[in-house]
Amino acid sequence: MDYKLLFQEANEAVKERLELVSGRIRGLASGDICPSLSAGCREYFLRTAQFAALVLDTADELKSTKPEDTPIAVLKERNRVLYEDIRGEAYESSFANPDYAAERLGSQLGLYLSFLYTEIRGMIRYAYEYRDTELTVCLEILLEIYCILEEAAENQKTAEQEAVSEKAARSEMNCGEEMSCREEISGELLHSVKDALYYYVSDYSDLFLDAQVAASLDPDYSMIRDIVMNADLSCTDYLYFYGDYVTEEERKTSEYIASLPQETVKLMADTYVDGYYRGFELAGVDISKKRYVEVRFHFGFERVIREAIRRFEADGHEIICVRPATALIGKRNNLRAGCCGLSENDQYEYDHRYDMGLFLDGALKERKLSVYRNAYENRKELAASMAGPAVLETFGEALFEPINRAFSTSFSSRQQKLFSQMNTEQVRITYQYINGEERSFTIISFPIPAIGPKFEEIFNETIRLNTLDYGKYREIQQKMIDTLDKCKYVVVKGIGDNQTDLTVSLYKLHNPKKETIFENCLSDVNIPLGEVFTSPRLTGTNGRLHVSEVYIRGMRFENLTFDLEDGMVKDWSCTNFADPRECRRLVQTMILSGHDSLPLGEFAIGTNTVAYRMAKDYQIFDKLKILIAEKTGPHFAFGDTCYSDSEDRKVYNPDGKEIVAKENEISVLRKSEPEKAYFGCHTDITLPYDELGSLYGVTETGERFALIENGRFVLPGTEALNEALEQQKQKM
Repeated sequence: MDYKLLFQEANEAVKERLELVSGRIRGLASGDICPSLSAGCREYFLRTAQFAALVLDTADELKSTKPEDTPIAVLKERNRVLYEDIRGEAYESSFANPDYAAERLGSQLGLYLSFLYTEIRGMIRYAYEYRDTELTVCLEILLEIYCILEEAAENQKTAEQEAVSEKAARSEMNCGEEMSCREEISGELLHSVKDALYYYVSDYSDLFLDAQVAASLDPDYSMIRDIVMNADLSCTDYLYFYGDYVTEEERKTSEYIASLPQETVKLMADTYVDGYYRGFELAGVDISKKRYVEVRFHFGFERVIREAIRRFEADGHEIICVRPATALIGKRNNLRAGCCGLSENDQYEYDHRYDMGLFLDGALKERKLSVYRNAYENRKELAASMAGPAVLETFGEALFEPINRAFSTSFSSRQQKLFSQMNTEQVRITYQYINGEERSFTIISFPIPAIGPKFEEIFNETIRLNTLDYGKYREIQQKMIDTLDKCKYVVVKGIGDNQTDLTVSLYKLHNPKKETIFENCLSDVNIPLGEVFTSPRLTGTNGRLHVSEVYIRGMRFENLTFDLEDGMVKDWSCTNFADPRECRRLVQTMILSGHDSLPLGEFAIGTNTVAYRMAKDYQIFDKLKILIAEKTGPHFAFGDTCYSDSEDRKVYNPDGKEIVAKENEISVLRKSEPEKAYFGCHTDITLPYDELGSLYGVTETGERFALIENGRFVLPGTEALNEALEQQKQKM
């Protein structure tokens, strides 16, 4: 269907509201602002209204002229001006920057109005998606906040005039009483602003969250799919049809993919789709019963995605492409899950990662979960037909080194717990409607030009990496699994300055002839192949994990350390900042997802020494996403197990044995106390081979089986994995 027609009825319903509020906002944009407001407030509302008017103009143009009929120069200029105030040095004097907002508006009011500005910036996507209702409510809350401050300013002006008159009559004035009065008014004013914004977030959660869920389940909402399948991909013009900021990386990537031979593009697409289907086969799930496949990708790879969609649709599946959440109520810190390009400004997203802390309380938590549950209930048939996501992600982005702003919002300890509980429950709701036992996924990764001057070489190496010999690795990894199945626990120790000394307790097999502890991970849900993994037992898992350097979600962690007791994180640290408290806060946010502790949900041994060699040869360890990095040594995931919400589904290795180690002492609570069983997160941390002293298994009788010593595979039958390591060593 025509995507514009999807919102035609809703747009007609808010037409008068939009016209009314647009007129008021355009008045502010022209300078018709109350002179009694402070200079900072006048600046804020002038600039914010001018930006909103710019978005309204864009929305009008998009309704009257198709993007493909618009000159490319116009598209580029539009894209530039919509994002210019949060790019580069301009961000330092943008109201999106909480420090600048605090400087101009005050430390408290500045935080709320900086948040509001981020919501107004979300109007860009609403304009490109023809969502007039969302445009309207964003403009209305901006105008409501203006009116609150305008009325307060006028009242203050009147009070000051009366005070002057009274002073003249009395010839003196008690300055202490005047200051007290002003502070009281300021407190009341802040409360009024906060209340208005709180109810905007709460009351309109049914609009924003419902739209978000609809877009994730209903193919009619997949405007991105229409662009991928119908646009001219031979040039980069189509990148400006999405409405997201177009970086040089998206343009270069698109140009490079356009230059590739069709057989290369088809190989990439087939590897991606075949991995997706293989995941269902190994899980014993009949994908033919599922109607919808969610496709996620990085902008610039549309030619590959087009080939993949053709295959999926030829097999009877409909495609869903969804963007990351735009409104605060739908966001999970600064995570970007969906179809998108690089961030327009990583610092901007980092600065606003805790904006929910401005409002989060128990009532808002319950409101969000109620709306989210209803959104799924209203689309339960669509949800039941969802097969799962097929993800094409990228690596090579410039490393982000965050700056901790003085005035960024943060969570209180109570809010941190509420936020974690809310995210956990949200995941649980999702899998109530999208049955975890009937879904699968795949993830594949490719580099982008930002990785460096050897981009094309690395790209070709990645294609080779993604298509390694399935049979060879299956046999090697099976030898490791056969040995590990005999063991009671595994000991992992670092070498040199690495402090790792960790004992990982393993599930006890009851029928070794038919059961196995570790999954033989090949080219299916995680591409490239190259690991064996399990859900460890928590009881008996003790010690320290230490990694001198690791990259998680594009952020570098230095000397990351976790101390575990019976499988639970008891303490953690890093050395990113001089202040240990900031370090702990960073780790808790980025890795522990706000929880005070997490279990060790996964223990794995990466076997992809080819990936390790590639990273070493090109010095790109800092560029790899965890998808590849986790295959370059033992890795440990904190949070849920790999089998969360699908523990009861039977899963088999290629040798026919059933994988039985799928839960731990916490996830087993899923039937009796489901609210305690899951955490809604799973973060991998890899210990690279060159920091690994030894890895060995120990049986019930105390017999030891060495798998890795001094960073080399020593178990008989696995020595071939050392070839890539030796080749890399010779190049040093």
